Amino acid sequence: MRVLDLLGLGVIGLRTRPGRAALSGLGIAIGIATMLVVTGIPASSQAALVDELSALGTNSLQAVARQDVEPPARLPESAAAMARRIGPVTAASAVGNTHALVRRNDHTAPDDGLGLTVLASRLDLLPTIDARVRAGRWLTPATERFPAVVLGSVAATRLGLTDLPPGGPTPQVMIADRRFAVVGILATTPLSPDVDRSVLIGWPVAQAQLGFDGGPTVLYVRADEPQIEAVRAVLAETVSPERPGAVVVTRPSDALAAKRATESSFSVLFLALAGVALVVGGIGVANTMVVSVLERRSEIGLRRALGATRGQIRGQFLTESVVLATIGGLGGTTLGLLATVGYARWQSWPLVVPAEAALAGVAGAVVIGVLAGVYPCVRAARLTPTQALAAV
Repeated sequence: MRVLDLLGLGVIGLRTRPGRAALSGLGIAIGIATMLVVTGIPASSQAALVDELSALGTNSLQAVARQDVEPPARLPESAAAMARRIGPVTAASAVGNTHALVRRNDHTAPDDGLGLTVLASRLDLLPTIDARVRAGRWLTPATERFPAVVLGSVAATRLGLTDLPPGGPTPQVMIADRRFAVVGILATTPLSPDVDRSVLIGWPVAQAQLGFDGGPTVLYVRADEPQIEAVRAVLAETVSPERPGAVVVTRPSDALAAKRATESSFSVLFLALAGVALVVGGIGVANTMVVSVLERRSEIGLRRALGATRGQIRGQFLTESVVLATIGGLGGTTLGLLATVGYARWQSWPLVVPAEAALAGVAGAVVIGVLAGVYPCVRAARLTPTQALAAV
């Protein structure tokens, strides 16, 4: 028999008993939809959680020179450039403590620095520590050579400069009895709270006017997340080959461990429930096919009497079972995708639907159709014309 003829015979039972076929296909559809929902929704939730954890600095490190050794250690001025030579490193920048005091104006006590730190900063600091400017602007190649400052969020509050109105006079602060113009204010920087309590100036002006020796105090490094431990292992030797033991490198954020644990976990319980739903759907298809064989014995006997072979009878009922399960699988896949998309949008999560889950749903439906149709089709093929017609 041709494939189209076999397919036509296979859908006869579905057309003549649409209600029963729909209920049987619904069992398969529910199983497939459940499998997609319990894989797609957790995957979308996982993606949202991973994004939040990544924002906590899972790919960042800090290196500082130890001061409890003799002689006290210091990072070389080229530390950031040396760190960038490490393959997985994507960004590196540094700040240096000038040990100068900052005051709001010359009327305040000269020894009251408000607990703030004046730091010399490299121009590439902001993207390295994932910081942003809330008001004004960041230092530029021009302003880093002149007395201009950018305030951290806490520093701005303590100095009474919470905003920089456009078009207004440029506020000034006193650093080491020199006036510096405030050109920008940073937003809160969760990854680097020390920067929030700092006043940032250009590296050249710090050396020229504040006697800064050019040695970085803190080195900030970002690297490819899978290689973060490898970068940490070689960072001290890279930036200070003479005294690597005098450089302390922070360990990766605890959020990295949480992120990896999240990525490695999977909802086995939900998958088990989906599997149970598929099994129940398969049993429903099998039951429908067994009943169909019993109800259509006269049809089977007539076809056998007219010359249909056992193989053709088997093919007819096996095709019917596979078509029924496939329709249920396609319907379940569509339903599961729509449910996953709707829930992910409602929660404002990134949409993640594993393609293998959708393919496995349809393929699983076909397999269930084959398994559910084996016994009924074999039973139908074993009926002789006399046995089948005797029940008419």
